[in-house]
Amino acid sequence: MTDAERTHLSKFLGLVLRHQPEVARIALDAEGWVGIEALLDGCAAVGKSLTRTQLEEIVATSPKRRFAISADGLRIRASQGHSVDVELGYAPAVPPDTLFHGTVPAALAAIRADGLSKMQRHHVHLSADEPTARTVAARRGKPIILRIAAATLHAEGRVFYLSANGVWLVDAVPARCITFPDA
Repeated sequence: MTDAERTHLSKFLGLVLRHQPEVARIALDAEGWVGIEALLDGCAAVGKSLTRTQLEEIVATSPKRRFAISADGLRIRASQGHSVDVELGYAPAVPPDTLFHGTVPAALAAIRADGLSKMQRHHVHLSADEPTARTVAARRGKPIILRIAAATLHAEGRVFYLSANGVWLVDAVPARCITFPDA
């Protein structure tokens, strides 16, 4: 499988496992899982054929580790970022003092006014380090890195979760807990 094919299929799997399972004629369970065989059959039915080996390659080589295969090897789900109603079952976690969020200049005015909100997703996504936040934001344009006072939010009672792929999740971040860059 070429890098281009792997990227194309990974994006398709992201769409199906996070936002529109019906595109591949599948249904996610309450925790976002679907049987791998059902997923492969559904993908084939809509012209996106891939083998179990190719699927495992996509999961294993994804730099963002977007997907997880169950311990028994029978099911798969997206690690976070869903817009469909699922309960991922992550336990609350204590965040580090500071987390990071990558964004683009066009979003800064709204973030300064209203903070970060989950929008159509289940949570706001935060990174443990600046390089990761920069990579995330660079997909949409010139990256701007925001520093999040995670320890302050946690002390105030905000609940954080750490996803299977290392992304920190929280329901919202008020603007007062964000340090904006000078420029």
